[in-house]
Amino acid sequence: GDILAVTGELGSGKTALVKGIAKGLKIDDHITSPTFTLVHSYESPSVTLHHFDVYRVSEEEELFEIGFEEYLYGEDICVIEWADLVRHLLPLHTKWIHLERTQNSADERKITIKGMEEV
Repeated sequence: GDILAVTGELGSGKTALVKGIAKGLKIDDHITSPTFTLVHSYESPSVTLHHFDVYRVSEEEELFEIGFEEYLYGEDICVIEWADLVRHLLPLHTKWIHLERTQNSADERKITIKGMEEV
């Protein structure tokens, strides 16, 4: 499966990016950040999207309890908000997406995409 590690300051648009990915996958569900549940899963016609928010994870054990590794090595798409907090747990094929606001507009973002070896 694909793993997208999303980073950026609070309010930079991480959840909005996940909403866009879900829309592209033809997922009609209401997408919300799983801040307190750690993961929400959504079915598309072709693949399952697992949306993680690890901002409030205080111990790695919380992730292992929900089967985090099984998600990462499955066939589905995993998008992880605040992924820099769990960087050491992510596989080498992870793609990193960094969002940052620009000076030009409150709605404009600079998006940087890198492979794990470039981060």
